Amino acid sequence: MVRKIIHVDMDAFYASVEQRDDPSLRGKPVAVGSAKARGVVAAASYEARTFGVKSALPSVTALRRCPELVFVRPRFDVYKNISRQIHAIFAEFTDCIQPLSLDEAYLDVTDNKRDLPTAWATAKAIRARILEETGLTASAGISYNKFLAKLASDHRKPNGQFAVTPEMGAAWVETLPVSRFHGIGPVTARKMQSLGIQTGADLRAKSIAFLQAHFGSSAGWYYAIARAEDERPVESHRVRKSSGSETTFHNDLIEAGEIEAGVLRMADDVWEWCEKAQAFGRTVTVKVKYQDFQQITRSRSYPAVVDSKAALHAASLGLIRSVLPAEKGIRLVGVTVSNFEAQGQSAEVELPLFG
Repeated sequence: MVRKIIHVDMDAFYASVEQRDDPSLRGKPVAVGSAKARGVVAAASYEARTFGVKSALPSVTALRRCPELVFVRPRFDVYKNISRQIHAIFAEFTDCIQPLSLDEAYLDVTDNKRDLPTAWATAKAIRARILEETGLTASAGISYNKFLAKLASDHRKPNGQFAVTPEMGAAWVETLPVSRFHGIGPVTARKMQSLGIQTGADLRAKSIAFLQAHFGSSAGWYYAIARAEDERPVESHRVRKSSGSETTFHNDLIEAGEIEAGVLRMADDVWEWCEKAQAFGRTVTVKVKYQDFQQITRSRSYPAVVDSKAALHAASLGLIRSVLPAEKGIRLVGVTVSNFEAQGQSAEVELPLFG
């Protein structure tokens, strides 16, 4: 049976919420985040995107690109509440919902509660309900698998929808640049381009042996998506794979004691979540970003779970000390625990703030 899958993606979600709630911001380039020197753009309105302003961009760079940019402090409690409204709307149509973030989700509507005959009609009805309930617009991609549905949701943004049918799927993928493919990031896209792989057609022309030689364990995924194949089901309950916290320092740090203190604060944040969720992992990772934005990680896996704050402190300190003394200023550190044992609330659906 051909599945009917919809990928719903809110349009510039955080920024659109701010423009909805403050009419003076409408039509203006808006960035949600902090305008401080160490600030980062969390989200950008479509007016701001025309200047090249996008999420994760340093605020100073964003202001350089768009001097008229208006910064608004994020209101995550508001975004979470609206996200709950949106997910309640999804539940009016199907029980098979896989959230990816606060503002996007996969829906399997093969059997939908409204008995609508097509996924196209279902997506249109969902988008209308979201607009009616929240005053916000959403875009939707409709297809027979998750990979194509996610690609399609970008095709008519904002406030549109696009369908990829089984008859057109493989041929459509061949026309697209590989940089648009979900699961192929900027670094991998550049590597593919250096190997002469610019489009889906170029990727499809490569043998599985060629892809394994150059991309290792990811070869199978690339081989499949070049043929518009994706057998992953929409999973309504996903196990959370990790818990992490990171911070950007006000000034680049070089002193070992200050850097270690920052790592311990992040470890405390992570442990608070682990203890509350009763989810404990065996792998600890420390992330470091230097003043020149070079980024490194150090990880260690243990035979048993890290089951105390003291053990997490010890693991985190051991990892950060492997890169100390710092050769150059450090602007960011982070701590992540992963490789969870299934217990307690670790099987809760994860709704990360940034998708």
